[in-house]
Amino acid sequence: MDGVLVHEGQALPGAADFLQRLVDQSRRFLVLTNNSIFTPRDLAARLTHSGLHVPEESIWTSALATADFLASQLPGGSAFVVGEAGLTTALHEVGYTLTDTDPDYVVLGETRTYSFEAITRAIRLVERGARFIATNPDATGPSPEGSLPATGAVAALITKATGAEPYFVGKPNPMMFRSAMNRIEAHSESTVMIGDRMDTDIVAGIEAGLDTILVLTGSTRAADVTRFPFRPGRVLDSIADVIELV
Repeated sequence: MDGVLVHEGQALPGAADFLQRLVDQSRRFLVLTNNSIFTPRDLAARLTHSGLHVPEESIWTSALATADFLASQLPGGSAFVVGEAGLTTALHEVGYTLTDTDPDYVVLGETRTYSFEAITRAIRLVERGARFIATNPDATGPSPEGSLPATGAVAALITKATGAEPYFVGKPNPMMFRSAMNRIEAHSESTVMIGDRMDTDIVAGIEAGLDTILVLTGSTRAADVTRFPFRPGRVLDSIADVIELV
């Protein structure tokens, strides 16, 4: 989503036309984000405000992927959650109980107000045997004032305190793409991943067996591509250049 369709709340040139082409051609698609703060309904409203119309059922977040993973691992389990509505809602919807009393998992997501008390509780529960899951490994997130600590940074704090490494579900784990493909009944041979980051989007797409397109409207610059030991299927200036490929 960010860096491909929108940038700082503004739709990128060609994004609306690209989405319309997908609809016109009856292409099944999902808009993915590692952000676990918001529910799909929240994100759909934010995209609408940017001038992009994406139904909430066409949005797949790291929170949804995490809930999907936990439901497959331990149906009807319990979790202590550090995160916001996007994550807690996703876990509730798959039948999980949220508790700080002997939970099966500690699940760490992103929040704009990390609580020292909640992090301390998470550390103690992990020390007592709760399994440690994190929605994504992103160390920082953007804000108008500069970088904010994000899930990966707080996960490192918990790991340092407990010695327990989390299992990260979101990008660059290819599991996020596989769960997304299951959601829309897609196959890797006929699915394309479009992203703006070599170190998350492209590598995860390749590992999931997808064709990949890197657009240069986000994190990765053209000069950076050759520094990586893997290559995207295509490198294009922006999502506007992808329209004719649909």
